[in-house]
Amino acid sequence: MRKHVSNLSMSHNQKARFQKKALLFLDYLVMIVLAFFFLFPFWVMAVGSLKPEKQIFDDLKSVIWAFIPREVSLENYAYIFNRIPFLTYFKNTLVIVLTTIISGLFVNSMIAYALARLRWKGKKYIIGAILALTIVPLETIVVPLLMVSNKLPWFNGATSWLDSLRVQIIPFICDAFSIYLFYQSFIQIPKDYDEAAIMDGANPFVIFSRIIIPLARSTFVAVAIIQLIFLWSAYLWPLMVTRTEAFRPLTLGVTYLYNMDIRWGPILAYATLSNLPSVLLFIVFQKGFLRSIASGSVKG
Repeated sequence: MRKHVSNLSMSHNQKARFQKKALLFLDYLVMIVLAFFFLFPFWVMAVGSLKPEKQIFDDLKSVIWAFIPREVSLENYAYIFNRIPFLTYFKNTLVIVLTTIISGLFVNSMIAYALARLRWKGKKYIIGAILALTIVPLETIVVPLLMVSNKLPWFNGATSWLDSLRVQIIPFICDAFSIYLFYQSFIQIPKDYDEAAIMDGANPFVIFSRIIIPLARSTFVAVAIIQLIFLWSAYLWPLMVTRTEAFRPLTLGVTYLYNMDIRWGPILAYATLSNLPSVLLFIVFQKGFLRSIASGSVKG
């Protein structure tokens, strides 16, 4: 009898292990399929940028050679650097993105801290207004914003912000969605930390810098990545406010290629170089981004 029960127990354990392995296999299979689905366009783009112009379309007829270059050539990349001010576009994009993100992390987190941790009248209305602004798309306010930017003075005596880097930076430092993400993160931190720090003589800024920021580090990473994706791919606003090559970002450089003789090899090479930095940065900081989502600091 005991032997029969032992056999049943072993059979049940084996069945449970098999089910666990089967579920794990299905999880990995789904992740591999999804990874292939999302990486497919980028892979084809990167591989196509290494092929001569004629070979790009010839290889699309083959399932294998569409993913593997028969002949590796850098002529498309040479074409870009010889015909387009790519380094100027890249420098402008880097300045715009880094300046906006660094300034925005400080400004938006400070606003969220005042809303989440300090007591003052009317903050509920401010929170409601910020929440309402998160659903307002840029396209609805881009024309009024353009009219205002066209009349703003600057320190050097200029009477307009158009065709400059500041017009692509300053309007996007304060971001409603970033404030809301910080606010959602800060309200989850127990206020006992604040009360203990106040008893030790700490002021609000000390509490923010030494307690809130370390505890919400993953949220800062998540907000930075979200802003990076948005700013790096911005197209409409730079198209409307820039006139010369000296202030254009990477996203507008591809239009330069379309205005010339259309060659798909250089276009693929330009797209690869434009997207590669943001992809690499996401890979480097993805752990902090996923940790922020898993901890519940980023909520819809």
